[in-house]
Amino acid sequence: MTPPTIRPARPDEYDDIARAWMESWVSTGLSPRSDGLLSDLRARLPREIANGWSLFVAGDDGTIAAMLALHLPTALLDQLMVVPAYQDRSLGRHLLAFTRQCLPDEIWLKCVRENEKAWRWYEREGFVFEKEEVNPRTGFMMKHYRWKKR
Repeated sequence: MTPPTIRPARPDEYDDIARAWMESWVSTGLSPRSDGLLSDLRARLPREIANGWSLFVAGDDGTIAAMLALHLPTALLDQLMVVPAYQDRSLGRHLLAFTRQCLPDEIWLKCVRENEKAWRWYEREGFVFEKEEVNPRTGFMMKHYRWKKR
């Protein structure tokens, strides 16, 4: 895959972004694909943007291959989701490099404990485990990680 174009998301893309988000999330095996999940993600996008998300997409010939949600004021990498057809092609690494350009000194994130593929990847990318806490909204146990520039 050639280096992806990472750009700010547009409001007219929110439906496609929600679908990409759902496909990525479903690929973890933690939730089944459903109309309810898609509806929740569609509703969440504008709400999170209103609460400070900077939302980016990475594409492939007009297709949304990944989404990246950063909360810059708190140095939070909130979502890094890659559509299954684009996984294992270094797209996540490109998005993480972009995140490090936006947040060059420190980044923190939360990852579902049962999503071992994701948190092991973050550990390989230099993130350090800090603690676990239950997400009161979802009930998932979340692993908290932090990366700091050396």
